[in-house]
Amino acid sequence: MERGPADGGQTKAGSRDSLSAPDPNQEAELSSMAMVWSIQEAVERQTLQIGVSACGATAVVDVLQALGTTVAAELVDGCVRTRLRRNESPLPDYLHSRSEAGATHQQLIAGAEQASDGMVLGRFFSLHPQRKLRLAPWLASWIRRGAVPVATMNMQRAVPAGEETPDAWHHQLIFGVGPNAVFMTNPLDVVSEGEVHERLCSESVLLIRREDVLQRLTSDIPLSAISDHPDPRWKGLDVEGQVKQMVTEEDLSDEHSKRTHIVIPAAYKSGITLFALRDSEVGCSLLQAPDLPMQ
Repeated sequence: MERGPADGGQTKAGSRDSLSAPDPNQEAELSSMAMVWSIQEAVERQTLQIGVSACGATAVVDVLQALGTTVAAELVDGCVRTRLRRNESPLPDYLHSRSEAGATHQQLIAGAEQASDGMVLGRFFSLHPQRKLRLAPWLASWIRRGAVPVATMNMQRAVPAGEETPDAWHHQLIFGVGPNAVFMTNPLDVVSEGEVHERLCSESVLLIRREDVLQRLTSDIPLSAISDHPDPRWKGLDVEGQVKQMVTEEDLSDEHSKRTHIVIPAAYKSGITLFALRDSEVGCSLLQAPDLPMQ
């Protein structure tokens, strides 16, 4: 007598009974995997930083390339309207320039649209304050549908132990995700999901190094000019008072601890901008998608 599955006999290949129960861990891993480019493609196609403070424009160059549109880097940079640091200015103007140097996500979206003659659109998803989100599966779901993500991150968060605190935020194209891994360009890197998520959930502030403050002090420009800014956060953070405290600390001996940075407002918002072709299904979905829910 032939034996069936219930008494230890083998089932035919491909029959329903031959399928084992789904492995939840494996399903979770698969749901977190998606690539815009393979690693080899990223090595060959990625754009290296095209200019000072131009990480945003660099990301847009690669976004357009990934979506099938090749545009000269110089044209993209002009469309993004990258802002530069005014390094030679007195301290108040220097600090004001630092708060907006580079580009915001709004500039990236407008730049991609202009550089592509309206073919590409972008939608920003804020990740601060904390959102209810599993980052890798969420990114993977959009990548599979044809979207290309760009992360806007505060690189002064999640700084590895022993490393110097970076002095800027950063835009990076995400060319793929895997279980607990995010693959990015400029530079080509793979970073843990948790580390990326922490940098994506940040207040809009920027740390300015002590030496960058003190070397630009001049007697002819009053520190009150720091607070003379339309953004009320300059007064709310008391940037002027922070600088005065830093100056006072110069009279202390080296045995006393001195603040290493001041905190200033930043124009950037941490989160993910998803880009897609305007006339595509995913493009329509992006425009209709709700904001991410709060934690």
